[in-house]
Amino acid sequence: MASVLFRSADRSLQLPGKTVLKDFIQVIFKNERCALDSVTYIFCSDEFLLKMNRDFLQHDYYTDIITFGLSEKGQPVEAEIYISVDRVKDNARNLNTTYKNEVLRVIFHGVLHLCGYKDKKKSENTQMRNKEDQYLRLFEKFLANA
Repeated sequence: MASVLFRSADRSLQLPGKTVLKDFIQVIFKNERCALDSVTYIFCSDEFLLKMNRDFLQHDYYTDIITFGLSEKGQPVEAEIYISVDRVKDNARNLNTTYKNEVLRVIFHGVLHLCGYKDKKKSENTQMRNKEDQYLRLFEKFLANA
């Protein structure tokens, strides 16, 4: 049975309705026809994620998310997704949106990467943003029916 877990490194996810959110994440995988084994979200600080970015990706900058796919190609997804709560809060302020909206966008962004979506090229980034928006809207409907 597929699982979605939320863990804390040095920050925790402050968001009501985590159980419904975990169910919805599984819906995204199903909608994208991507088999899920398990995905663990680890919420952390800017400094924690900066160290991971340096140590594992050789990138020396802050980021809001790092996604590690741990499964072999062709196997159900097993992954860890690290999210900087500090960066998400700053991004929400800078983008003039709510923390809830931005954290959901980032959570869905990680799932979409695991389902094969990229965001390096402008066209890929546009497709990624459209998918994020689609799932943000769908999540509101999902919440209303939960």
